[in-house]
Amino acid sequence: MEKSDIFRRLRNGEIISADDPQGYTMREASYNTKKLLICMNNSSDPAEIRNLLSRITDSVIDDSVAVFTPLYINYGKHTRIGKNVFINFNCTLLDLGGITIEDDVLIGPNVSILSEGHPIPPEARHNLIPKPIHIKKMHGSVQGLLSCRG
Repeated sequence: MEKSDIFRRLRNGEIISADDPQGYTMREASYNTKKLLICMNNSSDPAEIRNLLSRITDSVIDDSVAVFTPLYINYGKHTRIGKNVFINFNCTLLDLGGITIEDDVLIGPNVSILSEGHPIPPEARHNLIPKPIHIKKMHGSVQGLLSCRG
């Protein structure tokens, strides 16, 4: 029985073993994302930045979204960004487990949002553990609320 696509398994929260036969595809996808990131991070045009971010995330990035580059993303296709979102300089998104940023969220400089990690025991440390992250605006506050399932 053939395993389903590794990216679908990641989004479903499946732990990916170090010897997964599809593991190499994660690295290939990251290199493809990096090509677009280089263009995006060298642009000062907000419309071009949003366009490239749309290509990276494979979703529509609303005109109300502002991103101060550089921004770093390892995959991109598991990131969803709402309307009126502001992402400040030098943020990192590791999104293999899924990242959702809802409307009206402000993200400060140098923030890392990591939806994937590794087990603590040394013998399992090469495995990848994905967990989705969902950030939403708190009512009556300018702060975001971070929640992780799992």
